[in-house]
Amino acid sequence: MSDEIHEECGVIGVYCNEESKNAANLVYYGLYALQHRGQESAGIAANNHGNMELRKGLGLVGEVFRGERFENWGGNIAIGHVRYSTAGDGSSRNAQPLAASCRLGEIALAHNGNLVNADSLREMLTDEGVIFHTTSDSESILNLICQHGSRGITGGIKNAMSLIKGAYVLVITIGDKLIGVRDPYGLHPLCIGKLNGDSGWVLASETCALEALDAEFVRDVMPGEIVIIDKEGLKSIEPSSWCRKNLCVFELVYFARPDSVVDGVSVYDFRRRCGMLLARQKKIEADVVMAVPDSGIPAAIGYAEASGIPYGEGLIKNKYMGRTFILPVQEMRENAVRIKLATIKRNIEGKRIILIDDSIVRGTTLRRIVGLLRGSGAAEVHVCAASPEVKYSCYFGIDTPHREKLIAVQKSPEEICVYMGADSLTYLSFESLKEVCERDLYCKACFDGNYPMEVPKND
Repeated sequence: MSDEIHEECGVIGVYCNEESKNAANLVYYGLYALQHRGQESAGIAANNHGNMELRKGLGLVGEVFRGERFENWGGNIAIGHVRYSTAGDGSSRNAQPLAASCRLGEIALAHNGNLVNADSLREMLTDEGVIFHTTSDSESILNLICQHGSRGITGGIKNAMSLIKGAYVLVITIGDKLIGVRDPYGLHPLCIGKLNGDSGWVLASETCALEALDAEFVRDVMPGEIVIIDKEGLKSIEPSSWCRKNLCVFELVYFARPDSVVDGVSVYDFRRRCGMLLARQKKIEADVVMAVPDSGIPAAIGYAEASGIPYGEGLIKNKYMGRTFILPVQEMRENAVRIKLATIKRNIEGKRIILIDDSIVRGTTLRRIVGLLRGSGAAEVHVCAASPEVKYSCYFGIDTPHREKLIAVQKSPEEICVYMGADSLTYLSFESLKEVCERDLYCKACFDGNYPMEVPKND
């Protein structure tokens, strides 16, 4: 996907068994590995014997912490966050982690996901006299945990989980503990790793962050599970009510890094298989298969393997620009495409091209890319999406626009093809996607409207 899907954020937490170890420094490097999950803001909270040292701001990880001397930070526990705003505005006040003082002491929280009952929770808490400092739904979660501090931190988390509805992955630190929480549907990923030499633990949105810290993957946090890490090791609190995994399929289609493994599934292999099935759906006479970089590359390689048409590079990405989708204003996203991608004209001129992207949501950027290929002399451009038509809004953190802004709702496939200036348009069929998914453990609501829970009726 060139620029059309917005996912909220990435989280990480580190617990070092040796108090002399600087956890904040490890979180800093872990956030670099998770930068693709959010480029609007970044933050780190270090827990030094129950006292929080917090720094956060707008920008990339390297920008927010430029010149930071992490050796001056204390604490063997730290959590970190990178954000794209799907709930709340994009101002610095909404940067995370969020921190507060409650009867249990100082607490810091980082949240990935989106709550479907955020407005009612905020109204309830406001009526009870709670004062909000942000416009993020994450602050409601923090307040609900603190509200029942008399029950201990586990009781406070369970209270929050009983009230909040939607998608949430939480990484929390308080006292001498690092805590991870995943919602009962497991809509977004959270994994557990062990630091090299049994020197500590890591909680992270993706396994690529574990690799960056030379940590060994242990397992994924299960839906509805609370994991608590302290000097005694890792303790699991299993859910008291029924849970069923509904991992957001867009984590595999687009958002997760291709070198990650999400809930036991290789992201790269998943996308490659989508491309292979896409090639088998419809035979297209062409000279070369090309990808919209970077997210379309595995699917394009799979397409080339299955079709026998060679894979070639035609679009070169400026590595010093972030993902254009993650810019919060549509005009900014569209203008960024002009300097984000360049063409290799020699590989394009006179060629019949199959162009693979992971998905099509608005279609505006893909239209510009087709124009770039035409301008470089392409004889034909056949657009293929390695996922079905996106026809429904998402309420769980993948910030698809309201239905009226989805191009598959506005136009027929033939009309979309004309709009983009392509010679043909092919989507991966829903049946093929189900075949790649293998097990029925995914939320595919953006494709079929079958939501795992009740959602707002606003579009």
